[in-house]
Amino acid sequence: MILERPKSLADVSTHFCPGCSHGIVHRLVSEVMDELQIEGRTVGICPVGCAVTSYNYFTCDMIEAAHGRAPAVATGVKRANPDKVVFTYQGDGDLAAIGTAETVHSATRGENITVIFINNTIYGMTGGQMAPTTLPGQVTQTTPYGRDPRYAGFPVRICEMVSTLSGCAYAERVAVDSPAHVKAAKKAIMKGFRNQLDGMGFSIIEILSTCPTNWGMTPSQAIERVRNEMIPYYPLGVYKDMTDKGGVFGDK
Repeated sequence: MILERPKSLADVSTHFCPGCSHGIVHRLVSEVMDELQIEGRTVGICPVGCAVTSYNYFTCDMIEAAHGRAPAVATGVKRANPDKVVFTYQGDGDLAAIGTAETVHSATRGENITVIFINNTIYGMTGGQMAPTTLPGQVTQTTPYGRDPRYAGFPVRICEMVSTLSGCAYAERVAVDSPAHVKAAKKAIMKGFRNQLDGMGFSIIEILSTCPTNWGMTPSQAIERVRNEMIPYYPLGVYKDMTDKGGVFGDK
């Protein structure tokens, strides 16, 4: 056997649009759970948006949270059950808009959770409106002439912002537009989960993703957009890593 479905990934067809990157990330998270042998003790939190049906795809325990509140729910689950491995799976319209406060304050408290953040620069499920991460000039349903920072403000760079908070142990931005980047994304997700197992504090992995349907592109065009437009504006890399210092609170 060379390749098989991860045991932590349900054997069902997904609802995602052709060319959407959610399926890739689902597989990476599932592979990490399998390799760490933590499926039976993992709890995932999925809020509103395209991520909402993650409970159909991961075989670990899943909880659906109100829009933007996944980090708050994850905080409660982790504090009540410190032996569990708790992760959130959130889109940019969720995490960086209605959930900004939950993201910021769970990070500044150093909650020992892992956040998987899908950034596709648009609201997906609700029809393609401008998101906090929408690029300047990007056309959406609510910016038909392109996002103008003079009226709509500038995009929010989450990794750069969260990495300034003392409670954040690890922040990295990755992409899934190529095999090399997919391998790097899995490595980052693995590190985010290992950090939690080691009690390091808050970890966030931001993943630049596609949304061909709401971008009005083919899947191959969407991949090129990630490379040519998103990565230059949202540079890939590690923005903070406190693991060599024993986490945000020192050696556990």
